[in-house]
Amino acid sequence: MLDSQRIPIGISQCLLGSPVRFNGGHKHSRLCTVQLGDSFSLVPFCPEVSIGLGTPREPIRLVGEPSQPRVVGSKTASLDVTDELHRYARKVADEQTQLCGFILMQKSPSCGMERVKVYQANGHPAQGTAAGAFAAELMRQHPLLPVEEEGRLHDPVLRENFVTRVMVYAAWQQMTADGLTARSLLTFHARHKYLLLAHHPAHYQRMGQLLANLSTTDLSAIAEAYFELLMVSLKKVANRGTHSNVLAHIAGHFKRVLSSDERQEMDSLIAEYRQGQVPLIVPLTLLKHHLMKHPDGYLHQQAYLQPHPPGLSLRNAI
Repeated sequence: MLDSQRIPIGISQCLLGSPVRFNGGHKHSRLCTVQLGDSFSLVPFCPEVSIGLGTPREPIRLVGEPSQPRVVGSKTASLDVTDELHRYARKVADEQTQLCGFILMQKSPSCGMERVKVYQANGHPAQGTAAGAFAAELMRQHPLLPVEEEGRLHDPVLRENFVTRVMVYAAWQQMTADGLTARSLLTFHARHKYLLLAHHPAHYQRMGQLLANLSTTDLSAIAEAYFELLMVSLKKVANRGTHSNVLAHIAGHFKRVLSSDERQEMDSLIAEYRQGQVPLIVPLTLLKHHLMKHPDGYLHQQAYLQPHPPGLSLRNAI
């Protein structure tokens, strides 16, 4: 596993406790600073301050059509900072290519990832919502970058999914930085097979087919298509059914070395997990115990068995 503490994640600066909000306050998130901050390098950004708005300042909001809202002052309609926020987002996207994820402040007209209120010119809410201007442009520039809102990260399933995507994104960046080869791409895919199977079984099949003839195709084009499908696949949240399928596949590696009682115990725990009676960590722990007793080189390399920093304990609650 990569050293996660060196993996940089962008974050809305107010979430770190910095007094950069319009009223001079902050939105300090212990989830981000204490839990995730111990495992990753958090890189702060405040789009509104960065484009020259002071602190405290007049609040801004989204106005107009939800499909293309403008960002204007809540009291001064002539204060339009839409273009400035878009330019700053492009600057961050161009210059901060080391980022492997981004955590945004929800409901913000600059940083909200989705469902930000949009107002009509008369001050009444519009029918529909939008993303904040900075967030929308950042996601346009880097559509495969793992992005999530702080509020949604309090859901353990969404938090596990986000961190998984960050770790895989970082692993891909490391692999390509080391030099893309057919062998490195196949090794990467082999390591992430079970993780892909848990998130998107249909794409798992397609990705295998994509890599079938590397010697006769443009490697860089195949890698680009593979990475896009990879990140789209991982964005789909794995569920108890797909996890159970992967657990059963892994358990199958031990069918010749376990006793009938051990196989029955393993099958029972997987069934209990599928039915929601125990968290994922329970059958996984038993599988890892069997792997220690009966080493298997293929399984040892699987990212699925430990896709996140262990200290986050993300599979204890899903």
